[in-house]
Amino acid sequence: MCTAVHPKGTGHRLADVRLRRRILADSWGRERTEDEERLLDGLDVGRHAPGLRDDDPLPLLAVAQLYAREIPDLVGPEGHDLLQVFWCPFEVHGDRRAIDVVLKWRRSADVGDVLMPQPEPPVAGREECVPTMCVVHPEQVVEHEYLGLLDDELRAAIDEWEESLLDEAGEAGEEDGSSSEASYATYEEYAAAMTAAQASEPDAIDYMSDLSIAPGWKVGGFASWHLTDPAPVDCRVCGTAMRPLLTVDQWECDGASRSWLPFEDRDSGGDPHAISPTDVYLGRGLMRVHTCPGDPVHPHRLSFQ
Repeated sequence: MCTAVHPKGTGHRLADVRLRRRILADSWGRERTEDEERLLDGLDVGRHAPGLRDDDPLPLLAVAQLYAREIPDLVGPEGHDLLQVFWCPFEVHGDRRAIDVVLKWRRSADVGDVLMPQPEPPVAGREECVPTMCVVHPEQVVEHEYLGLLDDELRAAIDEWEESLLDEAGEAGEEDGSSSEASYATYEEYAAAMTAAQASEPDAIDYMSDLSIAPGWKVGGFASWHLTDPAPVDCRVCGTAMRPLLTVDQWECDGASRSWLPFEDRDSGGDPHAISPTDVYLGRGLMRVHTCPGDPVHPHRLSFQ
């Protein structure tokens, strides 16, 4: 339960958020009907829970349930193999006016019957604080440290490697006879030639987009500092440098590269649910939950990008 004092009765009804998403998903790729448009127009923010006072305890929203047997990087207190993540869907908490995240480490053997119906708040401050329910299929990948945190020698070597790839791509284009100096009788011929050339070229590879930090929701790994300079995130109890436990991202693929996109989604035809299946947008698009490697029970910290 969220016991912080803040407005709790005004926002978006969770039922309305889910209805809007169902309508948009069902109508993707076609024109919406008049009935669908009318329903969408009626889903507005308002004081939908007038009896809920600011100091009333509010059920937290269940966000994720992760088992250590499925996720090798999930390390919690000794003997605890299940992590349940909750948050209060109002970005009003603390000095940063952010969402409040609660971590519950449990022993899966101790978990009994699931509560039905699932307790949840009647409204959310923003629609983007409500995750669309989905099943997680964990996939382990290899990341490498953020470029800005590497030493100068290694960064120079990466720059040289990326330049060599560009040179090889240019030489391959010359051997194929493709050249910007070619002439075309019409603009349509030029456009068709450029489309064919792009389709025949392999995707460009670079360290930041393809090899360093995987986009999307993830457990463990490295932190990206693409909007700010790298900043220390230290435990406020023992001073130990904290590690990312959970990253909550707007996108599963950042659009700059397809290297991180699951194979089963590569023929999705631009379906937005393959790129952003959870419909969550926190802060400026990305939120990380950091925990202390010395003692996971120490209070966690959040960072945003």
